[in-house]
Amino acid sequence: MMDPIVALMFLGAHTRTLRLGTGIILLPQFEPLILAKQLATLDVSLSGRLIFGVGVGWSEHEYEVLRIPYHDRGRRADDYLKAIKAVWTEEHPVYKGRFVSFDHLQAFPQPIQKPYPPIVIGDNSPGTFRRAAAIGNGWFGWGFDPREAEAAVTKLRDASKKFSRHSELGELEISVVPKGQIDKNSVEQFSRAGVDRVIAVAPWGRGSAVVDEMIQSIGETLVGKV
Repeated sequence: MMDPIVALMFLGAHTRTLRLGTGIILLPQFEPLILAKQLATLDVSLSGRLIFGVGVGWSEHEYEVLRIPYHDRGRRADDYLKAIKAVWTEEHPVYKGRFVSFDHLQAFPQPIQKPYPPIVIGDNSPGTFRRAAAIGNGWFGWGFDPREAEAAVTKLRDASKKFSRHSELGELEISVVPKGQIDKNSVEQFSRAGVDRVIAVAPWGRGSAVVDEMIQSIGETLVGKV
């Protein structure tokens, strides 16, 4: 699996209108100030087409290898997101948090998208639903069928009632990688479940021809042509 920032920079050089997103970056495993700089550079290079997908991960072993505490990864992610937003939006960023603090700092360029690239929260846990409802522009789920997606949407709506959400965030956009094949019927079911975007994932390690075939097949199924 390729590094997302490097891969998206390459893809951005070969596209002009496609929005490109990370799905997902395990935020607590990164140094937040360096990541903020990399993602701002990426958004500028993409002319404002970046979607920042983040999660906290499930593999404790990954955290052990990186010597990062596993059980505070959610709190660390919250802290890192606040710090990254400060770097992206303030002329002279200052932030005092539990895991990261800084002042006397400048970081340019800032992202083209204002106030910052959309932040999409990925995973299927109570902490994730809280984080998405309170501070996310979107939520991302992997491997859902329409029934499971509807249940997740219900949990997100319940979380939205419990946690305050800034009006500038707008409506929470729901994205799902579905189980099984994408066809017109399944897309309609996801739409009724409250899903805004269905994401197709090509088989790994099969080459560009398989990707082209997948795009052609989905296009023909949904709209009759590509």
